[in-house]
Amino acid sequence: MPRGYARGMDDAAFLAELAGELAGLDGVVAVSLGGSRAQGAHRPDSDWDLGLHYRAGFDPASLRALGHPGEVSELGGWGGGVFDGGAWLRIGERAVDVHYRDVAVLERELTRAEAGEFAIEPLMFHLAGIPSYLLVAELALGRVLHGALPAAPEYPAALRHAAFARWWGDAQLTLAYARTAHAPAGRATQTLAMLGVAVTQTAHAVLAARGEWIANERTLLDRAGLRGVDVVLTRVEDDAAGLKAACVAVETLATDAAIAARRLLV
Repeated sequence: MPRGYARGMDDAAFLAELAGELAGLDGVVAVSLGGSRAQGAHRPDSDWDLGLHYRAGFDPASLRALGHPGEVSELGGWGGGVFDGGAWLRIGERAVDVHYRDVAVLERELTRAEAGEFAIEPLMFHLAGIPSYLLVAELALGRVLHGALPAAPEYPAALRHAAFARWWGDAQLTLAYARTAHAPAGRATQTLAMLGVAVTQTAHAVLAARGEWIANERTLLDRAGLRGVDVVLTRVEDDAAGLKAACVAVETLATDAAIAARRLLV
């Protein structure tokens, strides 16, 4: 283990040591704590999510040179876009995820979010992709440990309306295609996959209408009140009739949730 991390050190000391180490890398202007640990919802075995906020001059080779075991990506190595890459590290007994965040991109997305503008980008392990306002959500939900970052706004009214319309519009198209194209042909994999995507899109719409930030999909269905979809998708008969019935059931649940959420925008 690199010098400075005593085995058995407590969480506060560990976090201070690691944040200071990351803050010392060239080009890094701030380090933040995110994920469940920033919100006090972590378990003892939860990993540590650190945002490494940089301007021009940061080179991932400097992070790699710290010598912590794990994988360190290049900038853009996790697909590009607003989610700019990062590292999966093991520091002693702790799992640490480091996320690269370009401060110039964050400032741009703050401005766009205030105007109700955003994009949806594909990202591995995310069913429906991520909205570019994810960076603003991280700012609102995280905690700055070193340096300074812009203040996070309250959820912008323009974004509530625009994000609800985009996510729910996408969900309706996804649901319709699953029901009319894949289910009648008995294509179980495609049908169920699209239902999973559609209900995730619906959950994004619900939280947007409520003005609630969320930074990943892990608790998205629970927070949107859509976890009941699990019951439908785990009891599907995999013939055409069973798949069409599943589509109707999921569409009903999604529509009810979206109608209730839309009332918050009036």
